[in-house]
Order: sequence, then structure tokens, then C-alpha cells
Amino acid sequence: MAGFSQTLRDEAQPIWDAIFRHRFLHEIKDGTLPLETFQYYLGQDYHYLEGFGRVVSMALAKAPDSELLQQLAHRVMTPVERPLHHRLIEAAGLTMADVESAERSPTNTAYVNHMLTTAAHHGLGPTAAALLPCPWTYHLLKDEVGQSEHPLYGQWTHFYVEGFLQASVDAWRGFVDEMADRVGDQERDAMRYAFMVSSRYEYMFWDAAYRREQWPV
Repeated sequence: MAGFSQTLRDEAQPIWDAIFRHRFLHEIKDGTLPLETFQYYLGQDYHYLEGFGRVVSMALAKAPDSELLQQLAHRVMTPVERPLHHRLIEAAGLTMADVESAERSPTNTAYVNHMLTTAAHHGLGPTAAALLPCPWTYHLLKDEVGQSEHPLYGQWTHFYVEGFLQASVDAWRGFVDEMADRVGDQERDAMRYAFMVSSRYEYMFWDAAYRREQWPV
């Protein structure tokens, strides 16, 4: 699939290279990531996906026609990763109360706020561009990281290796590409900015999880 989404992905390549080199992912692959670090990640990702879902709902209101409205509605009603979370939370020795009570980290808070602000101040194009790096980089873990043989982490990698995010990536790329064809340079610049900032936050999210980031005061 060509289009503006591929242009954005090419421009973000140095950031994405850094994402896939991160120690969190390599320690997931070889099974050496401390369990406490993965537990921290699960709590943060659970809260991040809640924020992601809120932004998707905001995107729904920005659909310029009924066809895009129906496509976006399907995204709202398809919480692909929630069942995975519930399985992993139990397998990691956590309860739902544990993850729900986890305090959203500074990086997680900033990332979600970036997406919410983009959706509040812009149309569907920048909103979709802000949302796209998350499913797309996770989907590419199948190629960049691959399957872990660890009994717990292997459940996590299997989801992405099997390509369960393919439909989500295709949908969000489609929204980005279609809106880029409809709007002018100023809106495409906003899309580019939203995409690049979200890509940087994707790297920062892994790094914050690896450090088990806490608020300093």
C-alpha cells in the first residue's frame, strides 16, 4: 500500500529503527526481561489503550461522510487487544485490580494527551495519523522481533506474529491516505507532525516501561 502513510513511515524510519532496537523488546524475545518490568508494562499499556479508545471515539465524530463513519465505527467496536490483556494479566500473576489501580506514568500521560489534543483541535487526518504508529509498529514486531520461546512472553509475541493487527493497520493507513488526498498542505503538515510525535512517544513508552518510570515527586 503506497500513499501518504508510507511517506510518513519512511520519514519516521530512524525513530522506528530505534524502537525495534530497544532492550525491552530484545529481552522479551530472549526471555530475560524481569517479570516485574513486564507487569509494569501491562498496567501502563492497559491504561494507554483506554486513552487510545477514547481518541478513536473522537475520530468517529470527525468522519466527513457516511462511508468513513461506518469504517470508523467498526474500529470503535473492535477492541482487538483487550482479550490478550486479560489473558496476560492473569498469566503474569496480576489481577484486574492491580492493573486498574496502576498510576499512568508521565510518558503514558503525555502520549495520551498528545492524541487527545490532536483529536480536539484537528480533523480526521491528523487524528488518524496520531493513532497509526501504535498499531503499525506493534504489527511489525512480527518481523522485527519475532516469536519468543518464553512461556509468558511467547503468548505476547504470538499475538503480533500471527498478524492480528493487520486489519487495524490497514484501516488506519487507509484513513490517513484518504484524508491526505482530500486536504491541503497545512492539514498534511499537521498529519506529519502528529505521526512523528506519536512515533517518538512509541519509543519513549518502551523506554519508560523498561525503566519502570515513576513520577519524580
